[in-house]
Amino acid sequence: MRRAEIVTAVILGILSAYFMWKSGEAPAWNPDIARFDNIGLIEGEGPGSGFWPFWLSAIMLGCCVWIAVNWFRKTSPASVSEEPFLDDYGKKMFLLVVGGLFGFLIMIHFAGFYGAIFLFLFYYMRFLGRHTLKLTMTVAVCIPVVSFFFFDIAMRIVLPKGYLEPLFIPLYDIFL
Repeated sequence: MRRAEIVTAVILGILSAYFMWKSGEAPAWNPDIARFDNIGLIEGEGPGSGFWPFWLSAIMLGCCVWIAVNWFRKTSPASVSEEPFLDDYGKKMFLLVVGGLFGFLIMIHFAGFYGAIFLFLFYYMRFLGRHTLKLTMTVAVCIPVVSFFFFDIAMRIVLPKGYLEPLFIPLYDIFL
């Protein structure tokens, strides 16, 4: 457990620094902006395109540094634990979740994003979480519906529909 804590902090810290670097790049629509000019507030416009990614990554990096400090000082429960990171049950659940995520990615091609997320949520909640069918169906139906209205209708970001695309044509006729 002790090793897992510091390894995770280091990996997340490296990712944080990378995200901070990438968020400082000039947006494709305006290459005249110098690196890191878009991470602050732009006069008369508000936050630049890299503002939120940069500062959220900076906070994440700060948290990783704090985890590392606690690890070195041995002040967190995980930093003094000699327990294994995953027991047999944890390994089994990890493999079931990772398998479900790979199944989700494969299903996007066939059932589209919304159908795949429905199937993944159903699998995860009903079979792994052992929730009631009523709760499982409520969540598994509501999240794809809300996601559709948010991404496709409000944000106009079209996500893959797979073989379910004919079901969405009437909705596009109504809302677009």
